[in-house]
Amino acid sequence: MKRSLFILSVFWFVAGFAGAEVINVADHGIVPGKDVSLEANRLIESLIGKKDVTLYFPKGRYEFRPENALEKYRAVTNHDNSLKRMAFPIFGMEGLTLDGGGSTFVFHGRLCPITLEGSTGVTLKNFTIDWDTPFHHELKVVERDESNNSFVAEISPMKYGFDIKGSELWLGHYSWQDQLGQNIAYDPDTGAPYWQTKRYALKRKSHKAKKVGENRVELKDATKVAPPVGAVLCTYGNGPTNRLAQAIHIDRSKDTYIENVTVHTGGGMALIAERAENVHLNGFIVTAAEGRILATRADATHFLGCKGLIKLENCRLEHMADDGINVHGAYIKINEYKGSNTFLCAISHRQQMGLVFAEPGDRVMITSRETVLPIYETTVTDVKVLDEEQLLITVAEVPESLPKGLLSMENLTWYPDVVMKNNIIRNNRARSALISTKGKVLIEGNVFSSQMHGILIEGDNKSWYESGGVRDVTINNNTFENIGYGTGEGYPLYASPMLSDEQRLGDDQYHRNIRFTNNRLKSYNGLLAHAKSVKGLVLTGNIIELNKTYPTGSEQPAIDLDYCKDVTIEDNLFNGFIWPIRVEQKDSSNVKMKNNKGIE
Repeated sequence: MKRSLFILSVFWFVAGFAGAEVINVADHGIVPGKDVSLEANRLIESLIGKKDVTLYFPKGRYEFRPENALEKYRAVTNHDNSLKRMAFPIFGMEGLTLDGGGSTFVFHGRLCPITLEGSTGVTLKNFTIDWDTPFHHELKVVERDESNNSFVAEISPMKYGFDIKGSELWLGHYSWQDQLGQNIAYDPDTGAPYWQTKRYALKRKSHKAKKVGENRVELKDATKVAPPVGAVLCTYGNGPTNRLAQAIHIDRSKDTYIENVTVHTGGGMALIAERAENVHLNGFIVTAAEGRILATRADATHFLGCKGLIKLENCRLEHMADDGINVHGAYIKINEYKGSNTFLCAISHRQQMGLVFAEPGDRVMITSRETVLPIYETTVTDVKVLDEEQLLITVAEVPESLPKGLLSMENLTWYPDVVMKNNIIRNNRARSALISTKGKVLIEGNVFSSQMHGILIEGDNKSWYESGGVRDVTINNNTFENIGYGTGEGYPLYASPMLSDEQRLGDDQYHRNIRFTNNRLKSYNGLLAHAKSVKGLVLTGNIIELNKTYPTGSEQPAIDLDYCKDVTIEDNLFNGFIWPIRVEQKDSSNVKMKNNKGIE
């Protein structure tokens, strides 16, 4: 870990002082006030084969439209694959710096701002990414009739209008319309999702819509409970067309540095990285633009199958419609053994189709799909991609007798270390952080406040097929504020593999060595940690204080242990709670408790 940090520090220090050629983009027709997609494409193309070039933008508002941008079919993990138009297609570059000079880059329609592929030492800095209209609509409630379960809402943005087809509401975008789709209700007073926000979830099909003004619509039976006046219902369409335009895509690239970059919205994630080595975000901000309450349609940052070091520092991630950060690998299905050490495999999730799962030399693990536990480790010698879903993987050795039952494979080489320091993640749908990596993880000095669990350490072979039973995680000296207000029952730390009814716990624990120490929890429910199938859990020195921002109380145990081993619970303080604070254990062993206060 220390060695990788040192190597990265040296790299970025040297890169910063190398004699880079500086190109003022204005000299190439890239100026504010007109569509510059074609000019940007041509300038990037002219740099192929050059090293250590800085593209400098004089401060301004630059417009990018899809009509004249490069189009190429792109497989983007956790998004929807398609022909994509790209404003900055940075392919095969070395030492390129894109310096926005404090500019705002404004995109129109389904246009992907920045795509890095096969590049090394790219720096992105000093600019803001936004769209002229976001990929979601915000419906602000202006009238409410509880007895009729109806409400009237003002629709924003209105640039492309809306239609009522039959009794269904359709919302206009640049060149398409969306029905009411996935959505969440935000409280304008807190800037966060409502307490128990599912009460106000919009029903996609059963609602009855009626136009009652130029930008107003009446919706009846659209929610379980009519939302309060002032509520902002954010709807962002349905899959598979609501994740087509991520803001920044890092693909098979190395040593990427992003500093002082803001993303206000996106038709997917703000940043998605796959098979990337060493990504450093410093001062990366995801937040809603002025006049809006929601930022990106999905995660702020997401890393699949990466290695080296993923580092986030001094970042602020808020208002997104999914997680703050998600780091994980992928389980792919082994469908058949073909002999000669070769397996016919298949990508497990539709939004991972086209994933570069493995290459010769990678270490892989054959795992049980039933228990999600490892079975046999070996090395890849050959990969033949048959199509976006299927591939033939040949390995150096196989077990003398293959185990019975359904099998999967995970890549052990492509798991990163993670460092998160001095970040703020808040006011978003879903979790603050999902961490599923076998690398070394340090999460320190951050502030978290999310609608679901705070830090989720999961891994699942049933839903998103996100692999990564952890081996070394330290979560120290962070602040957790009102975690889980979406349901009222979220845990600051939730560590458990996701298992279906057909799956079961195996003979060993899935996660190992999780330390949750010296954190401060401002809590309405008194919950600290839920752990299932964890070996080596330490909960020490945490202060949990009653906070009355939301309704207080919980029937759940403050610490819930299920099939855990070697657990230390020591010197934790629960302060101000008037209901029983308790620890529950099920099938757990070697649990040591000492000097805790406020626990039954």
